[in-house]
Amino acid sequence: MIPEEEPILITPAMLAGETLGSGPGGARIDFERGMRMAPPLILVLILANIAMFAWEIAAGALSDGESIIAAGALVQDRVVAGEVWRLISATFLHGGFDHLLGNCLVLYIVGIACEHGLGFVQTAAVYFASALGGSLLSVALRPGPSVGASGAVFGVAAAVVVFLYRHQDRFELRDKRVGVVLAIWAAYQVVIGFSSPLIDNFAHIGGLLGGAAAAWGMRPRLLPGPTPG
Repeated sequence: MIPEEEPILITPAMLAGETLGSGPGGARIDFERGMRMAPPLILVLILANIAMFAWEIAAGALSDGESIIAAGALVQDRVVAGEVWRLISATFLHGGFDHLLGNCLVLYIVGIACEHGLGFVQTAAVYFASALGGSLLSVALRPGPSVGASGAVFGVAAAVVVFLYRHQDRFELRDKRVGVVLAIWAAYQVVIGFSSPLIDNFAHIGGLLGGAAAAWGMRPRLLPGPTPG
């Protein structure tokens, strides 16, 4: 007689993408699994930027420099005089349709990964920390006026690079080049920014630093338990 074989017990540890590894040899979470193409926070932020641009057009804020300043652009002497609200208001204004479109497209692309990894609340914290960081560095080093969400967008991209780097032993990426591509893109944009006086590169750098700093201590929502040191 042929002896009956023992049934194989399927445990969670055998299922790739379901368990959490403690190191390079452990099972990893599939980072892209369950990623939504319509992240609610990012869509709200994009719609807010579009709505503000529509208001700019209706109010004639793009007609000249004084109009955009009156609308809430970042101006060094106005902020120093106490109009600190400009540090955020300027990040929801844009100088033209192409400026708005470029920022919204990049925000959508990097925002999908950021909100998937960090969740609604932490991504909101990253966005506004980046916006504020970009405005602070800009107002410290440029007279202005300056407008645009690019500092916040750079910070969201930096946050993705940071948490993927910090938790690289826990996440499985289908394309290992994601973090590297984002880092190269950001570096390229900063270099290009220094070649044009019309680009507020200090807002980009400040946003990068703000987003990276905010994300450093955050625990990705996909990871149970405490954030590793």
